[in-house]
Amino acid sequence: MTTRNMPLTISSSIKSLPSFLIWALAEGKTVTTLTAIRDLMYDTFEVKRVLVVAPLRVARDTWPEEIRKWDHLKDLTCSVVVGSAAERRRALQKQADIYIVNRENLVWLYEHCKLSFDMVVLDELSSFKNHQSKRFKAMKAMRPKVKRIVGLTGTPTGNGLMDLWAEFRLLDMGERLGRFISQYRNLYFKPDRYNGQIVYSYKPLPGAADAIYHQISDITVSMKARDYLKMPELVSVTKEVHLSDEERKRYDELKKSLVLELPGGEVTAANAASLTLKLCQIASGAIYTDDMGIVSIHDRKLDALEDLVESANGKPVLVAYWFKHDKERIQKRMKARELKSSKDFTNWNEGKIPVALIHPASAGHGLNLQSGGSILIWFTLTWSLELYQQTVARLWRQGQTDQTVVVQHIVAKGTIDERILKVLEHKDGTQAALIDAVKADLAMTDSGKEGIL
Repeated sequence: MTTRNMPLTISSSIKSLPSFLIWALAEGKTVTTLTAIRDLMYDTFEVKRVLVVAPLRVARDTWPEEIRKWDHLKDLTCSVVVGSAAERRRALQKQADIYIVNRENLVWLYEHCKLSFDMVVLDELSSFKNHQSKRFKAMKAMRPKVKRIVGLTGTPTGNGLMDLWAEFRLLDMGERLGRFISQYRNLYFKPDRYNGQIVYSYKPLPGAADAIYHQISDITVSMKARDYLKMPELVSVTKEVHLSDEERKRYDELKKSLVLELPGGEVTAANAASLTLKLCQIASGAIYTDDMGIVSIHDRKLDALEDLVESANGKPVLVAYWFKHDKERIQKRMKARELKSSKDFTNWNEGKIPVALIHPASAGHGLNLQSGGSILIWFTLTWSLELYQQTVARLWRQGQTDQTVVVQHIVAKGTIDERILKVLEHKDGTQAALIDAVKADLAMTDSGKEGIL
């Protein structure tokens, strides 16, 4: 396999800048970055040892697979630092060009690894958006010794522009958006929701978005697959289900009084966040009681799922679920296999799994599932735009052989499901503006910053 269709200008930009961010969904970020690493190691000899930090399954499966898949990367060697502490130590003792660790073990790596890395790749950078997290603090401590760093993400601002500070603090150590989060807030935001001295949320000041885009544009590039690749058509469909009068009564009772008496136990929503989760559960058909029992409310979504699977006419279907009881109820209704292990993903891509289950939080980033099917059904929606888009991108990506990818949403009419869809659309609009502001133009070159706007 060759690199003929790769965005080589972006690869050149990675090589020319000490810190760099690529925003792209299903665009070949991994192979582009590996190409730059290969050139830096074996052509210009600027890099000796690289650390890649990625979600577990991406670290374990995707990065090694990409190295094996491309002919021009055959000289690269890698060691995957996952598993038990003993397995991780053995992986670090191996001689390799690239060491790949899952992000959950980054703190362990920082505390126990004696190797030095002159280049770091953070794949998925948006998982470092919380500046109070242990992984952020570990990477921040490692950063001054790293000469070159690259961030990869398809969803830079899933929850708004406030997410950007931590991401760029790791990339440029505070040069563009400030060394401290307080500086960033004071310069670009104002309190939105607050009670006395306690501020619950912030909103951008007039003109702040454009100012932020300008500050980060010299080390940032975004690419949309549809602009550079022949992508299949993406069709989004909503299948509505309707609650009965009794089911609607239970939904409204919990929403109004925060307490619901059921034959299988009592359900109490302690606050707004808890209420949101409980309403999502009722909309999907089952709910956890206060003592963690499970009470079935309805089978509306299960019936709809069964209809959608049947209408697929034998084509493999990928079903996204959120709650554990979703998975259990689906598997009780039909033969469905959860994708968790490397074997599961391989079998799916080989077309051996008619109905597969996937949880967005554990398998939303970086997995190549496009060979297994082109139909995604959302049994339960997620509030997270990042997880939503990343899950869709498992099928709607380069290498998808079907001409159309269908994303179906099972939505309970008149419930919180409808609100979640609207929130996702709003967040997508905010993120799209940012991505467009730093969009790659491969026909343009700026001196010393090939192809970067």
